[in-house]
Amino acid sequence: MTSTPANDVWLPIAADEIDGLPEGLNYRFWDGGRDYPADPADCAFYVVPYMKGPEVAVRPLKGMDAVRVVQTLSAGIDHVEPGLGLLPAGVKLCNAKGVHEASTAELALALVLASLRGFPGFAEGQSKEEWRSGFYPALADKSVLVVGYGSIGAAIEDRLEPFECARVVRVARSARTTGRGPVHALEALPRLLPEADVVILSTPLNASTQGLVDAGFLAAMRDGALLVNVARGPVVDTAALLAELESGRLRAALDVTDPEPLPAGHPLWHAPHVLITPHVGGSTSAFLPRARRLLAAQLTRFAVGEPLDNLVLTTA
Repeated sequence: MTSTPANDVWLPIAADEIDGLPEGLNYRFWDGGRDYPADPADCAFYVVPYMKGPEVAVRPLKGMDAVRVVQTLSAGIDHVEPGLGLLPAGVKLCNAKGVHEASTAELALALVLASLRGFPGFAEGQSKEEWRSGFYPALADKSVLVVGYGSIGAAIEDRLEPFECARVVRVARSARTTGRGPVHALEALPRLLPEADVVILSTPLNASTQGLVDAGFLAAMRDGALLVNVARGPVVDTAALLAELESGRLRAALDVTDPEPLPAGHPLWHAPHVLITPHVGGSTSAFLPRARRLLAAQLTRFAVGEPLDNLVLTTA
């Protein structure tokens, strides 16, 4: 007797809110709550709840014996990686390339402009009824280094283009050539960092990028340079960054931190020359429409056996 193949799909967005889902699959809503919507053993396609952390992301994996696809709603997969060893061989892990580029690039540009033009000081001045006029740095004529030139890095450059930067330099894991010019390998950073006024981090978090921005990286940045992190907190050595901020040599604008959430009383909250936003790079009104389109397209391909988009790896 042949058992019926698993065909449950676990979604963190209600199925009736997603246009274009294929028929013939059992859609179950689970957004990380304590109780599962069904037996994990019947799940064939698991969409990881968004921004619920690795504990939630990994929790059902040990029971998903028949899962064939794990789909994240983030560009990064670091919150799922701790559970990959729990999965059977042949499971496809896909990310959400195409969902977060607009929102994250928007925030990166907002952090650059707010930091350079002194917006935190203006907000403080407003609360104290102080008129803080003066001259402030502009983005125009600045040299910008984008570290992590994938789809988000390219979207950041799209938004930098109208601002008359002196130049935009691109860095990724390995060197290549694009229509806009060369992309340098990570090994070129010691040569490139001293030339940059603004360094924007948009790398994934993996073995090659964890702690990438250490004391040596920061020391190579020019005096007064701005570090912007819209990647992941552990890409930056927090203690090393604090030392540079407290010395007054560098400035920073951080959408992500290590630890995260940043606890009350942490010295980074009150360090000089730092602007902090609470990991909201992808959490905008642009998220749901793009996430819904991605899920409808991926599940349509899955239902008819076509190759999936955004494949990151297949478990061994």
